[in-house]
Amino acid sequence: MKLKKFSVVLGVVCTLTLALTACGTAGSLGNSSGSNSSGGSSSNKSSGKFTIALSNSYIGNSWRTQMVNSFTQAAQQAKTQGEIANFEVVNADNTASQQISQINDMILKGVSAIVIDSASTTALNGVIAKAHAAGIPVISFDSVVTSPDAYKVNYDYVGMGEDEAKYIVQRLNGKGNVLISRGVAGTSVDNGFYQGEMDVFKKYSGIRIVGQVYSNWTETTAQSAVASLLPSLPKVDAVATEGGDGYGIAQAFSAAGKPEPIIIMGNRGDELKWWAQQNKKDGYTTISESSSPTVGSASFWLALAVLQGAKVPQSVTMPTVKITQQDLSKWDTLGDSDVAGPSYDYSWVKQNLLTQ
Repeated sequence: MKLKKFSVVLGVVCTLTLALTACGTAGSLGNSSGSNSSGGSSSNKSSGKFTIALSNSYIGNSWRTQMVNSFTQAAQQAKTQGEIANFEVVNADNTASQQISQINDMILKGVSAIVIDSASTTALNGVIAKAHAAGIPVISFDSVVTSPDAYKVNYDYVGMGEDEAKYIVQRLNGKGNVLISRGVAGTSVDNGFYQGEMDVFKKYSGIRIVGQVYSNWTETTAQSAVASLLPSLPKVDAVATEGGDGYGIAQAFSAAGKPEPIIIMGNRGDELKWWAQQNKKDGYTTISESSSPTVGSASFWLALAVLQGAKVPQSVTMPTVKITQQDLSKWDTLGDSDVAGPSYDYSWVKQNLLTQ
């Protein structure tokens, strides 16, 4: 399997003009392609002129922004090739109620398929059932839903949590104080990571969980939350994270004049750059294991495969992005807000997801 590095530099204006709905106000329903085609009638479906919509629950960090860009790039490519007529991107405000309302709008418009990064594992199940009843396939990815009516593009977040907890236990020889930085409450990502971490930590009586914060996978939030908690904590030996907030956590320890503990890093450029600098300075080592924002493109191609009548498994699992000290230098050209990860095209999806 040949994977290419993927990075998109973020800015005030998105790199793709066609991604304006992703860059604009969360919750605005926009026609990313500028076409007037609704793409939702039965005649359009039968002729292969599809509209594929993305319902994204949260746009508050660079991972989500690059995920939306990844979806948009794939959709624009498919449109250029004549495989779809149109696509849409809608961002909610991290509430299930707004996302449900937006998906209801998509159903009324008659889109051909809906791709969802959900705000809740269960709250969207009713509207997903409604889409299913209307003949609209739903592909849930990243923060997946429990609905039996949705295709699911999973990451093994429980396994990721286990991996990082095992690394921490090994580095601490089974004894030390651990701070846990969680993601967005209520998502399958946060639930999975936390379950995996705790399944390992509870096996070691010498591991003490001294605190928890919610970072929303955002560095500024993580820095503020950790900084507020640090004065009340004993010496912290390690921080278990869910990716995307390692640099903010490191900054909180630095500002407090405390030595940096072992911090599990995500795959953002500034995290990896800080890690490399600290390693050069004093031999600091850690690991990174995360999902890739390019799962947005993989999920788009999977939706297209469903619409084109391919035999698609109800649930598929994506490979994680693992970075160790040995291969850290492979990502030294990333910009601070870029996110490390491979690119996925339709051929990769056919070879690696449809065959699962």
